[in-house]
Amino acid sequence: MDPVFLQIGSFTIAWYGVLITLGIVAGVWVGTRMARQRGLNVDLFNDIILWMIVWGLVGARAVFVATSWSQFENIPFPRILLDIINLRQGGISIHGGLIGGILVLIYYTRRYKLNFYQYADLCVPGVAFGIIGGRIGNIMNGTDTVGRVTGWPIGYHWPASARAFHDGMCVKNANPDMDLSQYCQQVGGQLVMTAPVHFTQLYGVFIGIILSIAAYFWLKSRKPGWAFWQFWLWYSILRAGLEETFRLNPLIPKAYLSQGLDKPGIGLWTETHLISIPLILVSIWLLIQIRRRPDTRVDPLPAAATQKTV
Repeated sequence: MDPVFLQIGSFTIAWYGVLITLGIVAGVWVGTRMARQRGLNVDLFNDIILWMIVWGLVGARAVFVATSWSQFENIPFPRILLDIINLRQGGISIHGGLIGGILVLIYYTRRYKLNFYQYADLCVPGVAFGIIGGRIGNIMNGTDTVGRVTGWPIGYHWPASARAFHDGMCVKNANPDMDLSQYCQQVGGQLVMTAPVHFTQLYGVFIGIILSIAAYFWLKSRKPGWAFWQFWLWYSILRAGLEETFRLNPLIPKAYLSQGLDKPGIGLWTETHLISIPLILVSIWLLIQIRRRPDTRVDPLPAAATQKTV
C-alpha cells in the first residue's frame, strides 16, 4: 500500500485525491443525467456542482483544522498557514465538506429562485461515490482513520507495505484513548504497530456502497427532499454505528472504552457520535414532514411521446 498515485520529481499526486475525484465525477454524471430527465436546468446544475466541490473542500479542511487543532498549535508562524491549507498532507472532514456544499446550493437556489430539494437530491449519488473513493484512498494511505485494537476475529493486521506509514501511531500519546504505543515493536529496525485493528477504512467503503445502492431507490420518490434527508439519516446511522464506534478517535465524553488484544475495540462517545445524534433526529422529523406532502415532481414526457399526443 502506497499513498502516492504518481510522482514526477518532487511533485506527487495521492491516491486519496484521485479516487475521491473519480467518485465525484461518476456522481456528477449520474446527477446531470437525472437533471436532464427531470427537465431541470442542466447548465446551472453543473455550475452548482463546480462551486460545491470548491467550497466543499474549503469546508472539509476548515472543520478538520478546527476539530484537530492539537496537530497545528505547536507549528511556528508562518509555516502553520501553509500546513493549514496543504490538502496534500491529508486531513478533511466529510461533515465539513457537506456543509460547504450545502451553503453553495442554498446560495444558488435563493439567487435563481430554484427548488432547493430538487437539486439537492441529485447530489446524493456524487457524495456516496465520493465516500467510497475517499475510504479506498484512506486504505492506500495506511494510517488514515485507523481502527481501535481488537481481539475479535475480524481484526486486521496491516501488511508490511503499509506498516512503514505507521510510525506516528507508535509515539506515546498523553490521551489513553489514542495511545497505541504498547502495541508497537521493532520490526526490521523500524518501530511499527503490529496488533490487529478494526479495518474501519473498509467499513467506510461498505457504507458508501450501501448508500449508493439505496440512493437508486430513494431517487425514485416524487417527493423532493426524500433522497436528501434519507442520505443524512442513514449516513449518520451507519457512520456513527458501523464506523465511528470502532475508530481510533478521542472520546468526548468518555462513556465506554474497551480496546486491546482480548477486547472488542469499542469506544463511546466521539465527536462524530455527538454530531450524528441531532442529525438523525432532524432527518427523521423532516422525512415525516416530507412524506405527508403530496407528490410534486412531474417528469417531462419524452419528445416522441409529446408529438404523439398533439
